[in-house]
Amino acid sequence: EDTDCVSNPGGPDSALAQPLEVTHGEDVTRLIGNRFCVHPMEGWDGTREGGPTEDTIRRWKHFGESGAKLIWGGEAYAVQPDGRANPNQLCRFPGADNQGNLAVLLETLRSAHRDAHQSTDDLLVGLQLTHSGRFCRPDSDRMQPLIAEQNPVLAEKYGLDEQVHVLEDDELRTISENMVKAAETAADVGFDFVDVKCCHGYLMHELLGARTRSGDYGGTFEHRTRLFRDTVEAIRAARPNLMIGCRVSITDLYPFFRGPDNARGEPLGMDEHLPWTHGFGVAPSNPIEPDFEEPVRFLELCRDLGLFMANLTIGSPYYCPHLQRPAAYPPSDGYLPPRDPLLEVARHLRTVRTMRGLVPGLPVVGTGYSYLQEWLPHVAEHEVGRGHVDLVGLGRSMLSYPTLPADVVSGRELQRKFLCRTFSDCTTAPRNGMISGCYPLDPHYKSMPQAAELKILRKEASKPGDAR
Repeated sequence: EDTDCVSNPGGPDSALAQPLEVTHGEDVTRLIGNRFCVHPMEGWDGTREGGPTEDTIRRWKHFGESGAKLIWGGEAYAVQPDGRANPNQLCRFPGADNQGNLAVLLETLRSAHRDAHQSTDDLLVGLQLTHSGRFCRPDSDRMQPLIAEQNPVLAEKYGLDEQVHVLEDDELRTISENMVKAAETAADVGFDFVDVKCCHGYLMHELLGARTRSGDYGGTFEHRTRLFRDTVEAIRAARPNLMIGCRVSITDLYPFFRGPDNARGEPLGMDEHLPWTHGFGVAPSNPIEPDFEEPVRFLELCRDLGLFMANLTIGSPYYCPHLQRPAAYPPSDGYLPPRDPLLEVARHLRTVRTMRGLVPGLPVVGTGYSYLQEWLPHVAEHEVGRGHVDLVGLGRSMLSYPTLPADVVSGRELQRKFLCRTFSDCTTAPRNGMISGCYPLDPHYKSMPQAAELKILRKEASKPGDAR
């Protein structure tokens, strides 16, 4: 037996290999050729003017070769320079050739897919539109937050004072206008859809939970979802043929800190802030548990607005990474998982099952599979085959093993040596100003001098201490 390989339950007759029809409007249907989706990721490797570098192009080429038939955004694309999560994020930049930059990436991906898999007729490619809000770092490693509302716990966690800028309603409307302009460019280049991003603690996600905000975009559910509704409707009016989706943190979590007596994460100080008035889809009396009432309303809104699909995640990689990205090893700014990461994978699966059952008629992508490693295709086959989810989304694992979807749907044995082992270097690297990639397993990154530095940072992240 070849110990470098492991069997998988896939093959052409598996549930994961089956196509899925999605609708756009009343008359248009599109075919997604299988049930794998590549999640968008930030590479920290673009130019300061928001364009791609060779490292960016290499990653998009791998996404095309992956065999996944839904590419959800390829990359988080900031709609204005001050909304970037890092100085080298892909971005709509004044005076730059934004259309040309996106065209290079899209053509690279589609050409790679065509070369590896013959046809792109059943391939859908989108662009994720984002503004980083509280987590903006447009010029350096220093946070330059632009927030939807004050949050005392996150202010403490990140050392922010009360002078942090809360965006005015007019500023939010300008951001929405820039999302529409970015969507127009994406449509003109030839992307199939755009994602109006509402996840991971970034601006549009924070707005969904902005109960303490006044004005047009805070307080009631109708006000908190207004910017999302207005943006979707404006994109639809500007480019009627462009499909629209939403990646959304459908439930959130009270922020976790590194505990004072060990390196494990804890919701420190939670009792002092009850009832919890921040976050989306959390129970105010116990904000480490979900409350599905508003998430259901939001997905019904997505369906009624004509979105073709919702991509569901939970939490944030910044303030609850153990939940959002279940991992054996924490990122350098994180903590050891407070419980077995498999329990967090199970929470992802249960959340998606619940949402799909409560909101029929809206296809959904699931998240949280990378930690499963050798068992990933087995669980994915079960979830899709039983109708619990429509597509399986993969993020980190695409950096170490981009052709995993192709191997699964063809029935080939999996290459064990490429499976993501959740070392979190792809997160630790950008947290420390380096480009993101799989330093342990991808020879391209393994040969970089930063790889040795990351080993040290990984050890430090696992030491006891108070990171609050």
